[in-house]
Amino acid sequence: MRQSLANEINDLIERGRDRQLRLAVTGLSRSGKTAFLTSLVNQLRHAGLEARLDLLPAAREGRLLGAKRIAQKDLDVPRFPYDEALAALDGTPPRWPEPTRGISELRLAIRYRPARRGLFSNNTRELSLDLFDYPGEWLLDLPLLQHDYLSWSQSQTFAHSPERRALFADWLTAIENLDPAAEADESRLADIAALYAKGLGHAREAGFSNLQPGRFLLPGDLEGAPVLQFFPLPAVAQSDRTVLESLPESSIYQTLVRRYDHYLQRIVKPFYRNHFRHFDRQIVLVDVLGALNAGPERFEDLSRALGTLMQSFAYGQRHLLSRLFSPRIDRLAIAATKADHVTPEQHGNLVTLLEALLAEPLRDLHFADIPVKALSLASIRATQPQSVTQDGRQLPALRGTTLDGEPSLLFPGDVPPQLPDATFWQRQGFAFRAFRPLPRNNGVLPHIRLDTALDWLLGDKLQ
Repeated sequence: MRQSLANEINDLIERGRDRQLRLAVTGLSRSGKTAFLTSLVNQLRHAGLEARLDLLPAAREGRLLGAKRIAQKDLDVPRFPYDEALAALDGTPPRWPEPTRGISELRLAIRYRPARRGLFSNNTRELSLDLFDYPGEWLLDLPLLQHDYLSWSQSQTFAHSPERRALFADWLTAIENLDPAAEADESRLADIAALYAKGLGHAREAGFSNLQPGRFLLPGDLEGAPVLQFFPLPAVAQSDRTVLESLPESSIYQTLVRRYDHYLQRIVKPFYRNHFRHFDRQIVLVDVLGALNAGPERFEDLSRALGTLMQSFAYGQRHLLSRLFSPRIDRLAIAATKADHVTPEQHGNLVTLLEALLAEPLRDLHFADIPVKALSLASIRATQPQSVTQDGRQLPALRGTTLDGEPSLLFPGDVPPQLPDATFWQRQGFAFRAFRPLPRNNGVLPHIRLDTALDWLLGDKLQ
């Protein structure tokens, strides 16, 4: 009896402190954050009814009663455009939601029956789930917090990337004979910064990921402001630090330093402080297939971008006191998105490739004893698996409709189970096409393994 009462008291404590969960949905541009958030809300709204969430125990056992949108905590942050995203997906023809161009937020109240009922337990409980969306381009700025202007300049190397150099050719020409000690000319600096931003835009369109500063790609109301009129000087060396720091305030170098520092203090740090320090759980979405499709330089660039990005987050176990004073992300999922763009037997390779791509960050997380789960998923399905007969053999294929409205049946190729070698790139063994989203069925968006992600990220809170 005494032990039973102790269990009930512990249950009350857990219930009181776990009524809110803050989830960071993290990913670079085009990784599928908006699609993931839209589908997550849609699945939970239809939980217990039409949604197929068999891999989420609370749903499979009939304990998950659904969710509804409620008033968010931050009244000065726009609401996540869930209805607009559904309208796009329900269009004729269906189309993908518009990419994120600013910060938005959404709060869900999730109602469920506890797996264990006791003397003090109500029939149902509620979990508040706070979700945030933001441009992936802005996320690229978080690693800047590890650098001052000089070290950041040195990190922006173009020596080993011929394609990247070509995309920044105009800017590289403009800084070729630029003297850091010369008197700063505001107009000239603005012109050079515009060339740098233009190069970033070209690189993003070409499939590169490691692009900084991110606000140069989506400036918003900062368009034309001096805080966005700086650029790296890759040629400066660490050995020159003393000389550079002694230059007059009016020099090009010191002007760029001031603007970089202002950018960190007024743009990057508030973004990190207000939106990333207080998360409980995190999922990192990675467009592995897009990088694989784009070629070796882009694939390596994605690996570098993710490696530096994941160093920007604070991971660690949480207990009652640390939750009050020093919140940490205590559970992490990494997910290869767009799994429906390859045939089902390739999904295992997609996960092992993702793990190889993030090998170093995963080792650090394992050393810190942080629970991590790797998976592949499609937040919103765009294809259906098919089987075709060729030379008397049954072969896997995908059926879908391209963005141009063309019905397509194809086999996109084999996903390598490890980091691709030169042989893979030489034979160009992989190519996938972009497809329109499939329509909703009884109001529910079709998905692949979104229920697995939900179980890992919040399943323990629904016990």
